[in-house]
Amino acid sequence: MSANFDKLGVALFFFVTLFSAAFGDGVRGARKFPLVVSTWPFLEAVRAAWRAVDGGLSAVDAVVEGCSACEELRCDGTVGPGGSPDENGETTIDAMIMNGVTMEVGAVAAMRYVSDGIKAARLVMQHTKHTMLVGEQASIFAISMGLPGPKNLSSEDSIEKWKNWKKNKCQPNFRKNVMPIDDCGPYRPESSNNLGGGICLNPKTTGFDESGSSLFNLHSHDTISLAVIDKLGHIAVGTSTNGATFKIPGRVGDGPIAGSSAYADTDVGACGATGDGDIMMRFLPCYQVIESMRLGMEPKLAAQDAIARIARKYPDFVGAIFAVNKNGVHAGACHGWTFQYSVRSPDMADVEVYTVIPEMAAE
Repeated sequence: MSANFDKLGVALFFFVTLFSAAFGDGVRGARKFPLVVSTWPFLEAVRAAWRAVDGGLSAVDAVVEGCSACEELRCDGTVGPGGSPDENGETTIDAMIMNGVTMEVGAVAAMRYVSDGIKAARLVMQHTKHTMLVGEQASIFAISMGLPGPKNLSSEDSIEKWKNWKKNKCQPNFRKNVMPIDDCGPYRPESSNNLGGGICLNPKTTGFDESGSSLFNLHSHDTISLAVIDKLGHIAVGTSTNGATFKIPGRVGDGPIAGSSAYADTDVGACGATGDGDIMMRFLPCYQVIESMRLGMEPKLAAQDAIARIARKYPDFVGAIFAVNKNGVHAGACHGWTFQYSVRSPDMADVEVYTVIPEMAAE
């Protein structure tokens, strides 16, 4: 009987060992952490975030490292200083960071004179009870907290771009239903009747407006939206952009809006978005993605669903989303352009770029 018991014990030992190997390693294999995901082939930004998180830094710290690298490199000329002048020829910064563990958010919008957008956003999160600071007051706060400034955020390229735009009678621009007194303004409403009480709506267009997406492409507007899952499984996201080229001064896009350009919840996953922020922010697509995944939807379907919700109302909009769940499964969806997003995980020798075709998704 003792011999039989010993045999049974040995059998149980091997069964438990095999069970642990199969299921334990399977879970660890699915949760390939750390993980970095970013909009577009911003390879150096992803590498910077990867070095930080793989070296043991937190997801929040890695997000700052990645977005800061993009700001310093002026990714696509639309992140950091020196790009995307507004109607006055000035470059301003929008940025946001979100801690998916605490759900804290820090953001700056239309920030002048300070180039470190993501670091300023983190300072808002760390040292205030607010979520967002804007304009010159955001600059004063950031400088008081130790960031370099004030400095001119324009560059020779951005000034030349602005001068050429002025020569073209300030076209194209983001104005609508207005008439310029001169070629470049000031502007006034087309009809003084609209200044009074009621406005007569055309039933054919009620609920819609003309999208400005024709003004958006990879070289006129873009955002780095970056998500990091660290070694503890904690998730953070961050964004940085200098906004839409020739935007109306004071414009704030979706970059610093939590739930629009990015969102993170360590219990669920993360999302990042890029494109026509003036349209996309009306739908909070990244919040939608997280809530869809919370209800059990896979990242691919969650991203496609969020994009489809926008496209049904604005069929001409241009935009894209990446989604990643808490297990590290990622996917993308886009509309109006071909989208690429970048990923770095432990089983990759370097950053890999995934291409997503419009109205389709790729894992």
